[in-house]
Amino acid sequence: DGMNFTLQEQTEVVLQSLNERVVLEAIKRPSWADRIWRNASGLFANILWLNQELEVPWQPSTSERIYRWNWPMPFGEDQYGLYADLTVKNVTQRFRWIEPGTFLMGSPPDEAERYDNETLHQVTLTQGFWLADTTVTQAFWLAVMGGDNPSHFKDDLQNPVEQVSWQDAQLFIEKLNELVPGLQAQLPSEAQWEYACRAGTTTPFSFGDNITPEQVNYDGEAPYADGTKGLSRGKTVPVKSLPANPWGLYEMHGNVWEWCVDAWQDDLGRETVVDPVTTGEQGAERVLRGGSLIYFRWFVLSAFRYHYWPGFRNHDLGFRLSLGHAEPKPVGGGAETDEILRLGDKGQQVRRLQEQLNATGATLVLDGIFGRSTQNAVRQLQEQYGMPPDGICGREVAALLMSDQKNKAR
Repeated sequence: DGMNFTLQEQTEVVLQSLNERVVLEAIKRPSWADRIWRNASGLFANILWLNQELEVPWQPSTSERIYRWNWPMPFGEDQYGLYADLTVKNVTQRFRWIEPGTFLMGSPPDEAERYDNETLHQVTLTQGFWLADTTVTQAFWLAVMGGDNPSHFKDDLQNPVEQVSWQDAQLFIEKLNELVPGLQAQLPSEAQWEYACRAGTTTPFSFGDNITPEQVNYDGEAPYADGTKGLSRGKTVPVKSLPANPWGLYEMHGNVWEWCVDAWQDDLGRETVVDPVTTGEQGAERVLRGGSLIYFRWFVLSAFRYHYWPGFRNHDLGFRLSLGHAEPKPVGGGAETDEILRLGDKGQQVRRLQEQLNATGATLVLDGIFGRSTQNAVRQLQEQYGMPPDGICGREVAALLMSDQKNKAR
């Protein structure tokens, strides 16, 4: 007697009676959402951008049950996921939303041509973050800084800016944050960088067990693990010239070294860590990742670590931006936490249940609440999540739940 449902994300239960069909579906609150809520107009999530909370409406499809978030500018979504475009003086830099997660940082002992300072250890990043899909280009540098182009390879303004030190990168970031208040631009941490470079892979490169010059701009005369020799360009290539990794990030391997915010440590150790970043004194050496156009194959491995003094410049040193983000606390508490449970009844007049949030963080959104089977489903869901029945539209369901509440009070 009664129904209980435990739904995982993107799964559904269908309730069918003689007169109606009810669909119960679950999705989790996205990691980018500061909060999720509902009013008479529909379901919304809030995303933080430039010190503002922007509303993102949830748009159900009228056919084939395809649902999506309806992104406002400057956001969008493609095959790689969520992105945001930042434009400064007609030059646009795209940022990719990187989901929080756990990965193995470093390299296994049997990985070819590894270094001893790549000790394998588990890292958890509890906060999502925005990461530029390319290194800073010469065009973007000039849009922000003005003046002269510091780069050596100046044949194309879409080439990465190079001959920039860690300190130069900090000056750029300071100026950019002045131009765009609330941006919170910064360098990524070393852990963020490797997490994004790997993009869910555990192989030596995000492209697999080996690479070719058609994928990475490095010294192809020195191939990895007895691979085939190939092109050595000897110069930078414009950003997005080569394939992106699985998360839509370009030239994470090769082209130019990329400064990270961390001070250098000889070894990161074997301990499991959460949100690691290494601070240091002002003159401390800083981390470089990714390898470059003039370096051999092992320098462009996902796990390879390098370092230099913060004032050092060279024609293969550049940087990539990340953005700070005022994140909510990490989602936790099991499958029921932060779920949206939607009941949909096609063809019926839409009725809505107001936002009902309790300690579990669950939100019920109910459409088409007519008929005994739907009432029973609503009642069971209310009992399961312990929610009060206030703000209910639909006379039969309101009466039923009010009656239930009175009986429980007795």
